[in-house]
Parts: sequence; structure tokens; C-alpha cells
Amino acid sequence: MASAAEQLAKNINFSTFGKAKELQQRILFTLGALIVYRLGTQIPIPGIDPGQLEIAFGSQSGGILGMMNVFSGGAIERMAIFALNVMPYISASIIMQLATSAVPSLERLKKEGEAGRKQINQYTRYGTVLLAIAQAYGIAASLSSIDPNSGASVAINPGWYFMTSTVVTLVGGTVFLMWLGEQVTARGVGNGISLIIFAGIVAIMPKTIWNALVSTREGTMNVTVLAAVAVISVAMIVFIVFVERSQRRLLIQYPKRQQGNRMMGGESSFLPLKLNTSGVIPPIFATSLLILPTTAAGMMASGQGAAGGGPVSEALRSVVALIGPGQPLFVVLYGLLVIFFCFFYTSIVFNPEETADNLRKHGGFIPGYRPGKRTAEYLDYVLSRLTVIGALYLTIVCLLPEILKMNFTSIPFYIGGTSILIVVSVTMDTVAQIQSHLIAHQYEGMIKRSRLGGRKK
Repeated sequence: MASAAEQLAKNINFSTFGKAKELQQRILFTLGALIVYRLGTQIPIPGIDPGQLEIAFGSQSGGILGMMNVFSGGAIERMAIFALNVMPYISASIIMQLATSAVPSLERLKKEGEAGRKQINQYTRYGTVLLAIAQAYGIAASLSSIDPNSGASVAINPGWYFMTSTVVTLVGGTVFLMWLGEQVTARGVGNGISLIIFAGIVAIMPKTIWNALVSTREGTMNVTVLAAVAVISVAMIVFIVFVERSQRRLLIQYPKRQQGNRMMGGESSFLPLKLNTSGVIPPIFATSLLILPTTAAGMMASGQGAAGGGPVSEALRSVVALIGPGQPLFVVLYGLLVIFFCFFYTSIVFNPEETADNLRKHGGFIPGYRPGKRTAEYLDYVLSRLTVIGALYLTIVCLLPEILKMNFTSIPFYIGGTSILIVVSVTMDTVAQIQSHLIAHQYEGMIKRSRLGGRKK
């Protein structure tokens, strides 16, 4: 039987949306922020030779650089001011979440409530700036290096001035996107950081589809392969929607109690546990962690190559080749990181002991299990098995394009898999938030009407 909220959601229409002025302002603010982000991905950093940049990107677009370009909305191939995107922020968030589980002082800070959360967020911002400086310096050094084949560099006038301006520009772009994402989360609709990644993927997908069609027309890609990719993509969308909406409902019973001459309680409700509690966080975290070592190894390899090569350069190039997208080692590492972050992030967002304690305080219990420790053990038992299924689901979705890439090199990495997962999941979360705002608006209208009716009487 549908709940009151679900019945109310079914009655929502465009007239209800037209009356929700606050929701309209939130949506307009979100759209405005995403437009600003897309404009920033079109503005290149100063001192770049477009011709040399196109040659340099073309030689490495099939590797980890292509993956970074997808999440940045094409900012990497243009070397725009938002080229680093929000990846340093995501990496800093990973480090802080790992640190809160390992460092006692940070763990105590986490338990302090809102004040502790604000302090941890501040540490995350500091970490974002440090990581952005390191990555921006590496990019600036790579752009300033001389290509041994052409004898030219991407930077028009390489030197300390170019290095400094590039680092300042890229770090400033990342800090601005971090602030913009927080503003969208607070004043817009949806999670700001996820929406920024979502906007980058959506913006580059039309170009991807067009390139695939052109490849088919030129004969570099078989029509059958293209049709198979399209069918697989549609099937993955359906599969992702089905799993993301799947949940295990645990029956919660409340005992009857007598208040005066009336018998209260005795109701039952459900505790919904999502099949994929961690959402899109595991693939994003896994991608962010894989980008860091491969980017460092790639820049060191290019630096060694510019200096004249040697055994160190050859070893670094071999490392970059082994852990690049489409390689067996990359597939193994990516899958293991996705599984690890599924369990890790689920343990952060859902605490069985805390949930069991809250149920006990409100008089609720799971039939067949005593409140307290036994309920917590049962919740942990159910959640562990759900997380295994969720981790297997995320691993299949994320690794499918990599397996296809190993067999069909002409298929772009971002057709399917992680990109579709992020797009579908963020869309569903954003629509759910819009629906919750509309339901709240409906409730407010009902309360106001009931108050007016009471005054007239």
C-alpha cells in the first residue's frame, strides 16, 4: 500500500510546480551555476599554443588523460581554467574520510556534531588547495617540457612566469568550483559536486555520439559494434534504474501502550535499506585515486623523455601503459577500489549500532530480535549482504566499458559504465529532491488552508 507521501507525490502536477516559488528559484540558481561552470571550461589558460596542445592531447587521449577529460567536460583538451575540475576536492575528501577512521582526534571531532563537521570540511578545503597546487605544478611542468620529436612545447614562452600563472589559474579554478558546488548544495537543488561532474559528462556526450557516427561512416567502426554499444547502453540504464530503486524493507513494530483511557501505538512501519547504499561515490573515488599515480607517473615519464630517455623513462612509460584504461591491471585495480569504497562508504553513512539505539529510544523493534545489541547485529548482517550485491553491481557496471575497450579499441571509454551510472544516479537524486520540495510545498499549503478554515469557524 502506498504511503501518504507517495500518494501526495502522484498528485503533483505543473500547477503545483508553478506555485512553488522557492523551488523555482533553487532550480534557476542551479542552472545558472552550471552555465558558469560550462563557460569556464571554454576559457583556456594564457600562454598556450593550441596547435601543440592538440598534438599532445591527441597522443595521450586514449589513456588516463581521456578519462580526466570526460569528467572535466572537455576542459583538459582545451586546457581551460577548470581543467583540474573537482578531482582534487574528491581526493581530499577521500583522505579526510580515511583519516577520520584512523586518527582518534579526527574521530572525536566527527562525533561533535555540526561544529565538528564544519571543522572537518575546513580541513578538506585546505587539503584540496594543497593537492590542486601539486597537480597544477605537474601540469605546468608538463606543458613547459620540450617534445623531443618536434622540438617545441605546448607553452609559448616556457619559464617561471608561465609556471606561476598556470598554477595560480588552475588552483583558482578548482577552489572556485569547490565553492560553487557548496553553493549549489546549500541554495540549489541536488549535490553541487555531483552535478558539476554530471554537467561535464552530459556536455561531452553529444560529441562522443557524433564521433562514433563519423567513425561508422568512415569505416573505422563497424555498424554492428555501434548498434551493440547502443543496446548495451540502454540496457545498462534500465539495469541501473532498477537497482538504484531497489531496497530491502525491514519491518519495524511499535508496541501498544495505554495513555489514560486510550490505547496508543501498535503501528508498524518499514526501515528501507537501499541495495546500493554508497551510490556513485565508489566509482568516483576509485577514478580519483587512479588518476593521481598515473598522472604523476606520466609526467615523470615525459620529463625523463625530454631529458633524453633512459631506463627510468622506459620503466615509467611501462607503468603508465600497464595502468591505463583498457589494460588488465587497470581493470583489476579499478574493480578492487570500487569494492573497497562500497564497503568503506557504506560503513560511514549507515551505523547499525546508532540505528538500533534510535529504534530502542522510540520504542520500535524488529520482530524476532531484542532491541539493542541483537538488533544492531541483525542490521549489520543484512547490510553486509546488501553491500556485497551492491558492490558486485557497481563493479559490473564500471568494468563493462573497460572490458569492451580491451576487445574493441575503437569504442570510446565513456560510452556506458561509470559515466552512465553517474548521469542516471545524479538525475534520480536530483528529481527526488525536487519531488521532496514539492511535497513540502503541498504540506505547507494544506496546513495554511486548515488554519484559515479554523479561524473562519
